[in-house]
Amino acid sequence: MPTEYFEQRERALLGQRYEQLYAALQQTAERGVTVSALRTTPEQFAQRADFPLEPSPFCKAAFVVHQPDFKPGRHPYHHAGVFYSQEPSASSAAPLLGVQPGMRVLDLCAAPGGKSSQLAAALQGRGVLVSNEYVAARAEILKSNLERMGVSNAVVLNETPARIAEALPEFFDRVLVDAPCSGEGMFRKEPVALQQHCEALVKQCAELGAQILDCAAAALAPGGQLVYSTCTFAPEEDEGQVAAFLQRHPEFALADVLGNVDYTFGSAGEENRTGGLPLDVSKVRRIWPCQGGEGHFMARLVKAGTPRTLPPEGEYTPEEQLWLAAAAEAGKKGKGKAKPAKAADARSTRRADSRACRDAVQGTSRRTRDTGAGEATPAQSLAAWQEFARQYFPALAQRPAASGFIPERNLRRRRQFPPAACAPCRDSRRRIRGRGSAARRRPCRRRLSRC
Repeated sequence: MPTEYFEQRERALLGQRYEQLYAALQQTAERGVTVSALRTTPEQFAQRADFPLEPSPFCKAAFVVHQPDFKPGRHPYHHAGVFYSQEPSASSAAPLLGVQPGMRVLDLCAAPGGKSSQLAAALQGRGVLVSNEYVAARAEILKSNLERMGVSNAVVLNETPARIAEALPEFFDRVLVDAPCSGEGMFRKEPVALQQHCEALVKQCAELGAQILDCAAAALAPGGQLVYSTCTFAPEEDEGQVAAFLQRHPEFALADVLGNVDYTFGSAGEENRTGGLPLDVSKVRRIWPCQGGEGHFMARLVKAGTPRTLPPEGEYTPEEQLWLAAAAEAGKKGKGKAKPAKAADARSTRRADSRACRDAVQGTSRRTRDTGAGEATPAQSLAAWQEFARQYFPALAQRPAASGFIPERNLRRRRQFPPAACAPCRDSRRRIRGRGSAARRRPCRRRLSRC
């Protein structure tokens, strides 16, 4: 079983605390949303939200949603970029960086974009955010989410961390490494993480995380800060990973992970998970399932040196000026020549009035993927028409209604073959559909006639 290795390891490390810390794995995962400061404030969002929520303990801009049937992807606020849907504890890592407007920020493992959107909100449109994702398909999702969230100063890359460190050495003021991990904290949320879990996966992820951390260290400027986070409980990927990193990079120091925020959450690290290496576990943070979220680990590392002086508001560095000029030029090329607005004539006005009247009576004709979304039953359509007619056409409303309705599904059904055709002909026509009218009119094999 995939859980045998996990359970044996955690019981050996936690002892009697195992049942308490992992009891919540049998419960339903919490759901939450993180509000973007580029759109609104958490206080305004809480007043206008039309679903029950409560503030999250992991981030001041996040909320826990206590509604089992809540569909965040179908809400207008989601499409407007007002919030990003993610489980509550996933929003805890980004604020720990202490990002300020004007900084150069790198999100090295950014997809699908929840943490990048938080970093962009902290930048407030100033500075540069570089969001990188190694997997090309996930990079497209990352770009789509940042566009939806209204981020205007982000660059999306599909590169290896090593190439970024080589091209931009000691360039970034802040670096976030939400490393790919064995996903032990996602067991109750993603069954696939439970099925593929094994000891070999933990070792593989620990090696990959070490390589990414080394690249992040090379890209971080002197005096900069790096936050390392995972969604797993494995010692090799958490406390042991940070302790080994500090041994390889003496220019880094472990800082209090909560030093840039004025609130607390979770609990301190575990001393028996460092792999025998020295580490002040009181400065790192863990989130257990029983604490209101999934499993997470976070540490903050500071590079020796003097931090870069940020430019005043309204001023940009030479690199940022080049980037802004290139973005403006690309925008001009994409827009092309603007077409003059077409003056509305009587015909277009009548069409608009007709569409408005139809939508008011029957509802919108556009179908969605949601079952029954935007659709009306025949009885509802008849009642809506009668109410509309009584208001605008009193004489017409007195007439008796039709005896029945043709079901809408029958109107949308494809044209059926003539009932006179025999079964083999109908089958052959289905097979040769689209080959031309001459082929579909070939003689019937049984009746020797055209059907």
